[in-house]
Amino acid sequence: MEKPVILIVGSIDKEFYSILKPHAELKEIRPEKLIEDIRSADILVVRGDVKVTREILDKASRLRLIARAGSGLDNIDVSYANQKGIKVINTPDAPVDSVAELTIGLIISLARKILLLDRHVKSGGWREDWTTGLELKGKTLGIIGFGRIGTRVAIIAKALGMHIIAYDPYIPKAKAEEIGVELVEDLSKLLKLSDFISIHVPLTDETRNMIKAEELSLMKRGAYLVNTSRGPVVDENALYTALSSGWLGGAALDVLMEEPPSKNNPLLKLDNVILTPHIGGSTLEAQKRIAITIAEEILSFLRES
Repeated sequence: MEKPVILIVGSIDKEFYSILKPHAELKEIRPEKLIEDIRSADILVVRGDVKVTREILDKASRLRLIARAGSGLDNIDVSYANQKGIKVINTPDAPVDSVAELTIGLIISLARKILLLDRHVKSGGWREDWTTGLELKGKTLGIIGFGRIGTRVAIIAKALGMHIIAYDPYIPKAKAEEIGVELVEDLSKLLKLSDFISIHVPLTDETRNMIKAEELSLMKRGAYLVNTSRGPVVDENALYTALSSGWLGGAALDVLMEEPPSKNNPLLKLDNVILTPHIGGSTLEAQKRIAITIAEEILSFLRES
């Protein structure tokens, strides 16, 4: 019997190959070859930077399954895939710890000016011109989006002595109360009360530009914003204005509107901004979990087909 063809666009941990090699023909391709090679694929495996559009799906005459090696699905036209009878799966649990730990690391880096002080010392400076930063204990952390990652961030931040409030209209209050988190009904209330705000929402029509000039103006003067979700959730022009004017104390962004950013992106020039290259889930442990989870789900799908 002919083995099913699995197209793989992007790197994936070797565990994936160990599990599936006996059961399928595994074919690695470059993103620009996808629209041509999709015709021969039974299963497609992609990372978050590969767009699976309507045009590609229309050429996918054999495709039965799309496996997103990661959590977000905003790069895939899921609705159209489902219309064509193509199942779409992802791995929302696998990167939770890694993204949450990065988030906490960014919050600490902002509070203690770690990156700025690192550059200061390396350029020959020492302590003379610097304040000592902020303690997190007793500060209020506002979490926008209280799903898997938001919940994990809350648990870690509580261990640091932070007071946690959260906004998520799709989560029952009881879930937040179980871990001692206050779920507020209004985003504006969270913005006004928080010393640090961390965003953990998927990119949808509802969340695109969720944080604009109006929302930023509601934040406390000197507050900090962290985004490890998706770049388009935050209006970068409005954020630049809030940061460069001194209204916000700083921001840490693992995601941007344009990735990689244009060299003309004004956020690159600000000392009170920390930027990382969308590496929230990029740990050895998370990538292994992603690979194993995807491979096992594909194997289960093949056995049931």
